[in-house]
Amino acid sequence: MQRLYDFLRRHPTLVDGFWALVLFGISVVAGTTTGENHQGTDSLALLVPIALLLGLVVALRRRMPERMLLLACALGLAQLVLDVATTAADFALLVIVYTVAATGARWASRLALGMGLCAATLAQLRWQNEQTSLAGNVAMVVFQTVPFVLAWVLGDSVRTRRAYFAQLEERAARLEKEREAQAKVAVAAERARIARELHDVVAHNVSVMVVQADGAAYVLDAAPDQAKKALETISSTGRQALAEMRRLLGVLRTGEHEEGGEYVPQPDVEQIEDLVQQCRGSGLPVDFKVEGTPRPLPSGVELTAYRIVQEALTNTRKHGGPNAGASVRLVYFDDGLGLLVEDDGKGAPHELYEEGGADGGGHGLIGMRERVGMVGGTLDAGPRPGGGFRISALLPLKPAH
Repeated sequence: MQRLYDFLRRHPTLVDGFWALVLFGISVVAGTTTGENHQGTDSLALLVPIALLLGLVVALRRRMPERMLLLACALGLAQLVLDVATTAADFALLVIVYTVAATGARWASRLALGMGLCAATLAQLRWQNEQTSLAGNVAMVVFQTVPFVLAWVLGDSVRTRRAYFAQLEERAARLEKEREAQAKVAVAAERARIARELHDVVAHNVSVMVVQADGAAYVLDAAPDQAKKALETISSTGRQALAEMRRLLGVLRTGEHEEGGEYVPQPDVEQIEDLVQQCRGSGLPVDFKVEGTPRPLPSGVELTAYRIVQEALTNTRKHGGPNAGASVRLVYFDDGLGLLVEDDGKGAPHELYEEGGADGGGHGLIGMRERVGMVGGTLDAGPRPGGGFRISALLPLKPAH
């Protein structure tokens, strides 16, 4: 049955053609049986072509509704002029009125309504029943006009409903495109921001290398051990700077740093505790724990960890509600740093976390994902069972190549 239904939906003209044949057959059989119209005149020779053309109106009503409406009007006038009584084929007039009101042009819809309002009156005037009183004739006209009005109203309501749904679909598509464009802009802006920060990190490492190199050159003869230690620092700092620059060039476009700006060290993991203290001072209770053995980390990893915690706690303050609390866990693994930030607040729609920013300039989870992707890590964020929000990240200590 489903296949048959799908077939009929794909071939509406075939369905309309079937009903056109049914109407034509009934009209011809009825005309042959009576053999005459209301006035007794033999009209079988005229009835057949008119019924055939009315069937054509039904068959082609969806392909060319305006033309079929004009044909239906012409056939109705021909029946009046040639004194061909109404038959079952005249049901095509109701069908074309509905079709034009639903899918036709506006002028055609108005014409169909006018035809429907006049059809019953003209038919009653053409084939009057002298035995019926004036009130009876008026009642008959009203009774025969109502189906035409209902057909037009139904078709016009279908037109309005289709236009409304089309508008909704267009609006949804437009909003989806705008959302995608905003997400792309957010990603681009966040990448540019990360690029500037990483540029500062690399510049800071280079500054350290220059200072250490100057110091090593100064004490090379007097204190060889100190010079050796300085050279080791230069070596490790240089490798770290190269790793950061490789990630920068591999993921981001080149970002222009503000001219005249001073290079300063970026936040690191040790400053997370200060960040937690600031949140506690602002009235947000935060439980902070460090597991594992702390050790030096790449600057990019430290900066990413700090920004994730900052973003998560800011979202808790913004969306968690007055009685929300949070917890921050830092776990040092052999090959990575784990972060877990949870809160028990009332939470907010996931889209707000996507769009929110820690300092008004970020973009929430979009920025977090970009930062974590920069260092080759993974991020998982979403509502907690029972309420609140949870963000967990794993940052590898070695960059992914």
